[in-house]
Amino acid sequence: MALDSRQEHRSERIQARATKHAKDTLEQAAAVMGVSLSDFIISTAVEQASKTLQAHAQLELSARDSRTFAEALINPPAPNDALRAARDRDLAEVER
Repeated sequence: MALDSRQEHRSERIQARATKHAKDTLEQAAAVMGVSLSDFIISTAVEQASKTLQAHAQLELSARDSRTFAEALINPPAPNDALRAARDRDLAEVER
């Protein structure tokens, strides 16, 4: 877990309710890492939030790419000069 080494001004507050077991577990993990409970919770939550946002962005991109690919299969573009030249080279090679 990467803790932010910059000393940013902490002006925002986050409140959460937890079970005694959850709090005890978080306190133990913070102690193992040698950080305060607050620092542990914030850094862990931000790390997980970043992963969630990245996964969502990748999923969105994959869906968009899938639509673009399907559209190209359904309505393929006309062959351009480079594609025609490649076809001609291939045909010439096969005919040898």
